[in-house]
Amino acid sequence: MAEPIIAPVGLAGSRTRPAAIVAALRPRQWTKNLLLFAGIVFAAELGDGTRLLEAVAAFVAYCAASSAAYLVNDVRDAASDRLHPVKRTRPVASGRVSPGVALGTAVGLALLALVVAAVLGPASLACMAAFLGLQGAYSLRLKSVELLDVLTIAALFVLRAAAGAIAVDVRISPWLLVCTFLLALFLGLAKRRAELRLGEVGARPALAGYTARVLDRLLAIVAGVTVAVYVAYTVTAYDSLLLVTTSPLVAFGLVRYLRLLRTRGLGEEPEVVLVSDLPILLTVAAWAAACAVAVAIG
Repeated sequence: MAEPIIAPVGLAGSRTRPAAIVAALRPRQWTKNLLLFAGIVFAAELGDGTRLLEAVAAFVAYCAASSAAYLVNDVRDAASDRLHPVKRTRPVASGRVSPGVALGTAVGLALLALVVAAVLGPASLACMAAFLGLQGAYSLRLKSVELLDVLTIAALFVLRAAAGAIAVDVRISPWLLVCTFLLALFLGLAKRRAELRLGEVGARPALAGYTARVLDRLLAIVAGVTVAVYVAYTVTAYDSLLLVTTSPLVAFGLVRYLRLLRTRGLGEEPEVVLVSDLPILLTVAAWAAACAVAVAIG
């Protein structure tokens, strides 16, 4: 008797087309776009109503763009997803959303994202065009090439951070962009390590170019460099050195994540680990609170 399939959060119970379409948008993944608020937060401009509205508009635009990319990706990977024990429950792979509806929705969301970005200004429109182009390249080719796959993911996070600052017309520290790139690279490598451990080489061709030993070394190196660059950022960003005190929290978070990856095999879904592990959740909350105080003082 076949083992029962446990549908991921957001897919279970999506029997009707509207619910299935919403699930196909992967709203849980929209948390990645919270990075668009980094510019306004670290510039201490949250009290500016106009800038806050612009940041929210940018967030909505990138949620739409991200969902459009997920729909295109799901249509392209539908055949291989049907062979995966979990991914076969996705709306497109399971047949609850037709490829035509998925692609039509993707086009509509992409156009919405471009229109909102255009309203925010030419620079915001250029960032959105680059984001959509890179997402398309990732879905069609880059995700199948080792190293380029995780580097592309990291680049997409940097685009989010830069786009958030551009949308509200504030300067964002180059150090913060480098930190964003390194942290995203770390999470991408951790995801590949977890997938390799689960034996998903057939479902993700890029895994054939990785080995557990290489990934473990890369993770250790990237984690160390991330902490070093973050410390450099905290020292140079503000007149107050209070932000430096958040460095141990960053180091602890990365070490904790590595421990979960190696002892429990977690990491295939970073967004789940970040909100389900209590020590990491508390660390993130403490970091956010400490940064808020440091930014206010600085």
